[in-house]
Amino acid sequence: MSRDIDVLVLGGAGVDTIVYVPELPLPYADSYMIDSGIRTRAGQTGDFVVLGLAALGLRVHHLDLLGDDPEGDLVRALHREKGIALTAIPQPAGTKRAVNLVGPDGRRLSLYDTSRGHADDRLPEATVRALAEASRHVHVAITPPCAEALPLLRESGATLSTDLHDWDGENPYHEPFAHAADVVFLSAAALADPERTMRRIADRGRAEVVVATAGAKGAYVLADDELTHVPAATPPALVVDSNGAGDAFAAAFLYAWLNRETPARSAQYGTIAGAHACTIPATDTTAIRLDELLRLTATP
Repeated sequence: MSRDIDVLVLGGAGVDTIVYVPELPLPYADSYMIDSGIRTRAGQTGDFVVLGLAALGLRVHHLDLLGDDPEGDLVRALHREKGIALTAIPQPAGTKRAVNLVGPDGRRLSLYDTSRGHADDRLPEATVRALAEASRHVHVAITPPCAEALPLLRESGATLSTDLHDWDGENPYHEPFAHAADVVFLSAAALADPERTMRRIADRGRAEVVVATAGAKGAYVLADDELTHVPAATPPALVVDSNGAGDAFAAAFLYAWLNRETPARSAQYGTIAGAHACTIPATDTTAIRLDELLRLTATP
């Protein structure tokens, strides 16, 4: 079978409105003056993963539901500008959108508009099957309606990854993703015991690798029943925004893993890409390029 796509990214296409606020949590006030401006741009989790993978030279394709609306036009324009293949299935409810409040230290608070979708939304089975069978690997966002596509993806023979983001380890919505993927990413931010959650994912699902990112503490990698800590990389410039850091980590990890690096070495790639992303304002969609990533991973 010919697999002309290195990575198919399923879901996670949308638009964010970025607001830089004086502090988080934001105290109540009648109004705030935002001197840095308020900007709406294309780019949610799936968009940032596919941008990161493309910047590293992988052949990528993005599949999701998009509305016939200004937000959808922004997503389409971003993919055209970056030369990334996009299959957009019409979404009558509109394109996914969110508002991200970003504090001075780069932390963010995201407000997701859940009205841009319906419980019975589905991606066309024939489209999912054809693209998955043409792909070496599929990265699945946890946005609706990707869970319903997981059985088809498993049948395709492609390896799967997913990012559970700030899962608390209990919410049942995330479990189908956690148990279907070969590589599982998640944030340690909401976990009382990250190792316990990571081992539960590995025990109950099919994951070969589970990776918990921990911000300035680096990342923890569970592979072959062994937990390894990978230190955080030093950001190459001032940290301004954590938006997209996890997506950058996942893209760089997958680049290395698909090129047969070890899980721990792949996580090192991820920490470097994630640190780079923290120095890029959320209003920008610039991903680390392969030459820079390889230079930094080669530096002792």
